[in-house]
Amino acid sequence: MPPDLEPEPTAAPLAFELPLKGREEASGWGRRLLIAAVLAWFAILILVPGAALVRQAFAKGWQPLAAALIDPEVRRVFALSLGLAAVATAVNTVFGIAMALVLVRQRFFGRTLIDGVVDLPFAVSPIVAGLMLIVLYGPESPIGGWLDARGIQVIYALPGMVLATTFVTVPFVVRELAPILRELGEEYEQAAHTLGAGRWRTFWSVTLPSIRWGVAYGVTLTVGRCLGEFGAVLVVSGNVIGQTQTATLYIADGVESFHPEGAYAASLVLAAASFVLLVGMDALRHRLEGAREVTS
Repeated sequence: MPPDLEPEPTAAPLAFELPLKGREEASGWGRRLLIAAVLAWFAILILVPGAALVRQAFAKGWQPLAAALIDPEVRRVFALSLGLAAVATAVNTVFGIAMALVLVRQRFFGRTLIDGVVDLPFAVSPIVAGLMLIVLYGPESPIGGWLDARGIQVIYALPGMVLATTFVTVPFVVRELAPILRELGEEYEQAAHTLGAGRWRTFWSVTLPSIRWGVAYGVTLTVGRCLGEFGAVLVVSGNVIGQTQTATLYIADGVESFHPEGAYAASLVLAAASFVLLVGMDALRHRLEGAREVTS
């Protein structure tokens, strides 16, 4: 048989197939171990503590839990927490949209510094944030003394709690909208201007519809952070029972006073609200990613 018609040897490919198969099996085991480690970490840090809370809350049956939930004090602390969350979310949504537009669309001296300072609530402890508000608006400060002389109390009152909750939730809407605005660019807005639309018409008809899912995602994060805030509100509110006590402060008092039934009930409500917010955030995240893919 001529040399060019001889069959090609098969020993060499077989020699390479065995190591490749071994590498694939090792890679498969590595993926399984990684998935198992992640699931174990998730279970230890989140699922197991959550299950322990539910078990302890229902340890004496559902009657004590139901009685705690209908207690007027529990309803009052949740009403206060929801009110603070509503006000802080509304303020940070409006000014968060404005701040994101200014940081992305405008060029001015100090923009980089302001862009970094927006993230200050992420880095500063809520306790420190509350202390800063006391220094600024406390009765011994010039501003606080001036306000007190006119019958306006900020610290250890509702205005201080609103300021503290608003402070710790400033970055969420801004940080969700800034990347979206950068990806969108200004082409559509410039086209609207070319067609004769003013700034407000362009914002309501072009800009806001393009960033609506980012706004919704930022609002969801803000609401969740407001409902769970503890440190800053504790410092500026004084934790006055029946007046300035929020749901998180009520839970802490219940645990410390060894009367945990109300604390368990409030904790379950907050945990359920957090779960709903997480599911909503996940749905919004998928919608937001889809919107980004369409605009990119």
